[in-house]
Amino acid sequence: MLVVIANDLPPAVRGRMKLWFIEPRPNVFVSGVKDAVARKVVDYLHDHCPHESGLMVFRRIPETPGYEIHGIGDTKRDLIEISGLQLVIEKQILSGPAS
Repeated sequence: MLVVIANDLPPAVRGRMKLWFIEPRPNVFVSGVKDAVARKVVDYLHDHCPHESGLMVFRRIPETPGYEIHGIGDTKRDLIEISGLQLVIEKQILSGPAS
């Protein structure tokens, strides 16, 4: 399985992605392609997307925890690894002094 979340994709890349993926929301692509095809798709994205595309790619892997996450360009979200588990930071809440 492969999930790609983009900030902005070039029209040619977006059209190509729609061949193999469903797009449940704008710039969110989900597909059940095999691992070999998933690697080719990720390579294609690396080669054809500018830095501004801001891609976050979630890919199924056979090892624990069962997925890997990596970003291409400015994803507007940070990745953090805790005890070998990759997580996406949605929103950081800074704790201030208690009132």
